[in-house]
Amino acid sequence: MARRPAGAGARRIAALRTALTGWLGRPLADFHLLLAVFGLLTALGLVMVLSASSPTSVSSTGSAYSVFAKQAVFACVGLVAFYVGLRVPLRRIRALSAPALLVCLVLLVLVLTPLGTEAGGARSWFTVLPGVSFQPIEVAKVALALWGAHVLVTKRAMLHQYRHLLVPLVPVALIMFALLMLQPDLGGTITLVVVLISLLWFVGAPMRLFAALAAGLVVGVVTLALVADYREARVLAFLNPEADPDASFQSVQAIYALASGGLFGKGLSQGTAKWQYLPRPTDDFIFAVIGEELGLLGCAVVLGLFALLAVTGLRIASRNTDPWIRLVSGTLTVWLVAQAAINIGYVVRLLPVTGITLPLISAGGTSMVTTMLVFGILANCARHEPEAVAALRTFGPGRVGGLLRLPATEPYRPPARRRPARPSTPPKRPGRPAGVSGRSAAQLMEERWRAGRSAPPSDYRRRGARRTGQQRSARGRGSAGYTSRDRDSGRGSGSGDSGRYGYGRTAEGGNR
Repeated sequence: MARRPAGAGARRIAALRTALTGWLGRPLADFHLLLAVFGLLTALGLVMVLSASSPTSVSSTGSAYSVFAKQAVFACVGLVAFYVGLRVPLRRIRALSAPALLVCLVLLVLVLTPLGTEAGGARSWFTVLPGVSFQPIEVAKVALALWGAHVLVTKRAMLHQYRHLLVPLVPVALIMFALLMLQPDLGGTITLVVVLISLLWFVGAPMRLFAALAAGLVVGVVTLALVADYREARVLAFLNPEADPDASFQSVQAIYALASGGLFGKGLSQGTAKWQYLPRPTDDFIFAVIGEELGLLGCAVVLGLFALLAVTGLRIASRNTDPWIRLVSGTLTVWLVAQAAINIGYVVRLLPVTGITLPLISAGGTSMVTTMLVFGILANCARHEPEAVAALRTFGPGRVGGLLRLPATEPYRPPARRRPARPSTPPKRPGRPAGVSGRSAAQLMEERWRAGRSAPPSDYRRRGARRTGQQRSARGRGSAGYTSRDRDSGRGSGSGDSGRYGYGRTAEGGNR
């Protein structure tokens, strides 16, 4: 049996690394990676929603596909939102960010009125149709990210001053925080805080500002935990699960489900935790169902997809040259990855339960549509990388772009400021008397002399003649300020610029 050479494995790894590096260096690599992550997360989410919701659907409607059918409809609407975010020019998206934020603020106010619907102890939804609701905070996250990036980029020359760095971004964010806590919606508040911190981080805010924000967050979390009894119970259940089994029931059942899955899981749709043992298995704790049915391998796939999303989104931010695209790409990426990390963190008991969904995997209409819109904007940003723009304009949209009917991307140009219209006829110079424009210079000098405001015209003529004679006599001089006769006689220390400033050459030929 022939032995394999000692360096064969290392050479294969080096060749694989070289091929991967070469592929990642292609112009549209980030665009294709983002599409792959988007498709895999969407497909995995639909499959797991079908598996996790079948017992509840059968007991409530008699059909195992009722929740899945609704989620599939939301996925179709989300695909339309993804295509809109991919197709609409980024310049128009930036221009619409301010009106979108204003609309979201109005909706956050209206949801607190009787127009809003209360569910689960929070008034956070609008009932659009029977069984179909809309949560305005999901759209408000995107609007805050887009508008905040626009404001910070517009004022980037003055961001070294705190009043320009924080105003008006932080006051608007605080208003949104207050409206959310009136619902109350702690999960939405946490994600908005992530968006705000990401904007300040990527714009280059000083570290002492983040230290102050961290101190304020700690005080705010402690205050909110002590104000409401159910929040205090969640914190105590996180710190000591055995003290209150009822408050820690969700977390304990999630740990049991993850532990029973093992390495490869029990098999798809073979889990038992969803049979009324694990509360909310389709949205908040769907990662526990993944761990039970797909095992550690399935959980690793989910974590790997979100890690790939983080790398791809930050690559898009680093490879773009426009500051607004860089800020938007980084903020949206951190928001999605942080939301996934918080959801997985409280499922595995690393964080208290906050009620944040897992992007593209948990059941939820508004969350899924908004997340797909965010993926479309990120894909649009990936197509605006300078190398991608050059490749699209040279070789066309390619297979994927041709399948999606995408046009060749033009270089991104920020919205231009409106300039005042120029008058059709230039205004007259102020203080100019009428009839003077037709007079000659000699006539004007004569009138000024007769009025006693200037010297006689003869003095002007003598000065002009003297100046002309000096210019003529200077034509024969060299660049160092001496004449050709002086240069021939060897005198080189004249009064020119070279001798005056000390960087010329002397008559002896040495350097000064």
